[in-house]
Amino acid sequence: MISNHSIEFFDRQFERQVREHDLALNPFELAALPHLHGRVLDLGCGMGNLAVSAARRGCSVLALDASPAAIDHLSGVAAAEKLDIQARQEDLRRYTIAGDFDTIVAIGLLMFFDCPNARRSLADIQAHVSEGGTAIVNLLVEGTTYLDMFDAASHCLFARSELADSFAQWEVMHSEISDFEAPGARVKSFATLIARKPRAGRAAQWQSKEFNAL
Repeated sequence: MISNHSIEFFDRQFERQVREHDLALNPFELAALPHLHGRVLDLGCGMGNLAVSAARRGCSVLALDASPAAIDHLSGVAAAEKLDIQARQEDLRRYTIAGDFDTIVAIGLLMFFDCPNARRSLADIQAHVSEGGTAIVNLLVEGTTYLDMFDAASHCLFARSELADSFAQWEVMHSEISDFEAPGARVKSFATLIARKPRAGRAAQWQSKEFNAL
């Protein structure tokens, strides 16, 4: 699973959120919500607020996280509301996606992997979005000063343009770098990307245009 330090950090945070009924979508989840459709894979789902919102809108959701507190909470909500959510605890650093999804979400996840696994997971996401489907990825990037939750020996900060560059062949609907204040007068720097996977014919057309432009 994600390092014990990280799991403990987020378990404490999730338990506090349950106690305080702090279940609002964060800004990245709010941006993602209009793009969720069909069969959704939510990697690193946390408390499952986005998974619940998606299921309430008619999506079928597979929601995965390393935190037992998060999965217990989400399973309870899904059962109480009879939502189409399968919530499962997984070691996401070693997880391989099975099957294709209309939407795959990884918000605030990949930076907790070592860099080889982070890039492998990103490629796995790209490979398992259905043609015409959507990938939604958000991660901390180089330049952030907010590292409290990380295992010092195992994390990955992408270069600030790396996420966008990796989706150069997709239809990018949203791409930005966002800086937020963090405790101790520090800064959280995130890259967020929402992109649609081209259908086979369109991908070939784009490749032809790029070749002709050389």
